[in-house]
Amino acid sequence: MKDTPALILAGGYGKRLRPLTLEKPKPLVEIYGKPILEWQILWLKQQGIRKFIIAVGWLAEKVQQYFGNGSKIGVNIRYSIEREPLGTAGGIKNAEKLVEDSEIFFAFNGDIITNLPLKPLYETLLENDNFIGVIGLVPLKSPYGIVQFEKNRVTAFIEKPLLKNIFINGGMYCFRKDIFNYLPERGDIEKTAFPRLAKEGKLGCFTYSLDEHVWIPIDTHKDVEAANKLIPELITKGVLKI
Repeated sequence: MKDTPALILAGGYGKRLRPLTLEKPKPLVEIYGKPILEWQILWLKQQGIRKFIIAVGWLAEKVQQYFGNGSKIGVNIRYSIEREPLGTAGGIKNAEKLVEDSEIFFAFNGDIITNLPLKPLYETLLENDNFIGVIGLVPLKSPYGIVQFEKNRVTAFIEKPLLKNIFINGGMYCFRKDIFNYLPERGDIEKTAFPRLAKEGKLGCFTYSLDEHVWIPIDTHKDVEAANKLIPELITKGVLKI
């Protein structure tokens, strides 16, 4: 797994984080002193990943200036440039020439902070010859507090619990290079390749538990605020490593 490259999709406008993203691309928005993208690279590096391809678009030059070739943080970084928004499927397709020498590669949405292990995704793909891709699934966190009751009597309030029987796409993928045959040059993978692969029985998944791990999406100002409060606690507890 150590020679498997990681492709990070980091080319979006980050419109829901404006004005933070008017002069700074979303991957460089800081969470507890580090850009989102740096948290991701460090997480992957801790699992042995050293080869990175970063798909950049909006204000791409600022990402390139910040990370360079990756040598400052002990990794190798190449860039796939999107001249116009291509979507998640198009962003992966656009990077095909940079990963074509690898039979298997990882791909990630560039707006999550997590410490989930990659090995289960990799092994699930290897154990199933028919699978072209494996998706990491995470439990859905309720956006609202949950009220428990018996008949007409309230018994408990549970603030925004994880709905452990309902899973969502965690933005973490392990692909065989055959995935490029399913990708359009423009569009989102969730609406194009994934439905087709699922219909053909070629899309696998691994369901993660968040009992001992974290998965933090950064999409809105509330997410930034919440992450800035949560991450110091996670570092103190040893859950996240700097």
